[in-house]
Amino acid sequence: MSRVNLAIIYYSSTGTNYQLAQWAAEGAQQAGAEVRILKVPELAPDAAIDSNPAWRAHVDATQHIPVATKDDIIQADAIIFSTPTRFGNVASQMKQFIDTVGGIWFQGQTVNKVVSAMTSAQNSHGGQEATILSLYTSMYHWGAIVVAPGYTDQVLYAAGGNPYGTSVTVDQDGKMIEDVKDAVIHQAKRVVTVAAWLKRGQQNSI
Repeated sequence: MSRVNLAIIYYSSTGTNYQLAQWAAEGAQQAGAEVRILKVPELAPDAAIDSNPAWRAHVDATQHIPVATKDDIIQADAIIFSTPTRFGNVASQMKQFIDTVGGIWFQGQTVNKVVSAMTSAQNSHGGQEATILSLYTSMYHWGAIVVAPGYTDQVLYAAGGNPYGTSVTVDQDGKMIEDVKDAVIHQAKRVVTVAAWLKRGQQNSI
């Protein structure tokens, strides 16, 4: 059986969600997946980016990361999204990307994709769970199969115990408060495992 093709699609202004994406890639590769880390297009003007040195530094440091396209969705067996929380919802950059793939949704090319999500916010009650659930609402419309971490491993409790997807609080200096690396790795492995089961079943039914 061919390996699971996982796309990790993120938006990050100052680097937190990019780091989550890298940890997810580490876990997925350990589980045997073919992994691509992809970013969604930046919508903010240069003036806004330049007003925050950390934002400008991150944009410059990640110029080598490919920009996600609808073809990446089509080719993937599984997708992990990672986005900052914006007022209890996904960042506008991520929302815009999801809105642009309506064409492949209409053609049925998002059906049965295995998906999961991660997020970050500046405080623990800043809408982290709501953000992930909001993203999952779009995934239900896709006909995708949502694979949340639940409480399937003890590492999730150390990371804050978000059953919907790994979430992390970031302090004013941009540092993560919770230790979420192991939770991200576990979530990615779980996604790849379920995607492999599905892919094997689909291939056996042909």
